[in-house]
Amino acid sequence: MPKKSSTTLADKVTQEALDAGVRLVRFLYTDNGGIIRAKASHINGLRNRITDGIGLTVAMQAMNMLDQLAPVEGMGPVGEIRLVPDPASFKLLPYAPNSAAMCTDMITLEGKPWGACPRSFLKRQIREAELMGISLRVVVEFEWSLAEKVIDAKTGTERFQPIDNSLCFSTTGLMISQYVIDELVSTLEKQGIQVEQFYAELGHGQQELSIRYADPLTAADNHIFVREAIRNVAYVHGLFASLAPKPFLDQAGNGGHIHFSLWDKAGKRNLMFDPKKPYGMSDLGMHFIGGILDHLPALLAITCACYNSYHRLQPHFWASAYTAWGPDNREGAVRVASRFKSNEEGTANAELKAADLSANPYLAFGALIAAGLDGVRRQLDPGEPTLIDPGNYTEAERARRGIKRYPTTLAEALDNLEHDLVLTDALGDLLTRSYLAVKRKEVETFSQHDDAFELQHHFWKF
Repeated sequence: MPKKSSTTLADKVTQEALDAGVRLVRFLYTDNGGIIRAKASHINGLRNRITDGIGLTVAMQAMNMLDQLAPVEGMGPVGEIRLVPDPASFKLLPYAPNSAAMCTDMITLEGKPWGACPRSFLKRQIREAELMGISLRVVVEFEWSLAEKVIDAKTGTERFQPIDNSLCFSTTGLMISQYVIDELVSTLEKQGIQVEQFYAELGHGQQELSIRYADPLTAADNHIFVREAIRNVAYVHGLFASLAPKPFLDQAGNGGHIHFSLWDKAGKRNLMFDPKKPYGMSDLGMHFIGGILDHLPALLAITCACYNSYHRLQPHFWASAYTAWGPDNREGAVRVASRFKSNEEGTANAELKAADLSANPYLAFGALIAAGLDGVRRQLDPGEPTLIDPGNYTEAERARRGIKRYPTTLAEALDNLEHDLVLTDALGDLLTRSYLAVKRKEVETFSQHDDAFELQHHFWKF
């Protein structure tokens, strides 16, 4: 079926917003700090703004999660781009009265994709894959901590406390969070986002929800809407949701594992599936995994994107800490997932565990594709499968297998990214420079403060 023209779709979306009684439509973008930001158009001007966009100072892509402006040449007080929405991403916001939202591209005044636009970067990587005859399906697992704000009896100060201390997968945990989760699922259903599973996770107050896969661009847009729904539905219920990697240092961390599979351009055949190969993983799939592992020390700067992330990436915590892969190995960086008998080919996929929800999904998916395609081009071998916790190998055995410990700080990962020519070439000069500057400014600030300062800011931001 041919796609509708953008003009027709824009008209349709405008009418849908009018019919729903929408007053404000948020134009969403996710910045280099991983923060979801927005400007909103009143319904009266919506149709023209879908075409024209909303103005945004170029400085915003140099702003970090603390609203500190990082020094980036060309990203100061002079200059503007446009936030131009994609009407295909239009969704009503059930948790916000008379409101809707769309995801946006950053477009120059000349009508070209701006060099620092994360969504445009992902589109470029999707095209690169298509040139190699590959389309992708991607999805993220969402883990977050649900908390209430309480007054500390000893100090009189406010603090966050998990809503329960239930056990992993316990029905007690399901019971305690049932009303907020029911509204969350209802919200996502109304937005056309299919929920697959939900359960109470290991940490106190920790939740996990998975949704259905999609093409990378739709998956990234869905990622934004799910994050928004999780936080805002919780807030409506008088609770606070934190998607930060480690909002409570004594509890299990929150991941944002990325599942991916490779398909032909028509989306008919899963190119990762080969029943004759070990674990049903094709040579193409293995090369793609090899690329991810090869670039992982740099890729981490994008998929585990905040200062807080590196508390989570520790050995023996099921978060992954080494550049290893294996079948259903939850301590490996990449897990080759077991398939389901009802659809063996359709469910063949792999999971990057070294990812969390501080990541900008457009950057994370795009960088993952760039790394994987490099592995395909170079026919990289990911090495022997790891069938035990890689942290239980001796250092000599890890060295023999080519397994490396992750960078242990965001600063170290950023240094690796700066020197990774495959990833920086894919990102482009402006996006590389601005991303590195923003993240290094965060490192500089957080390294000067204590854990309390770190948690205070990370709890709210993601």
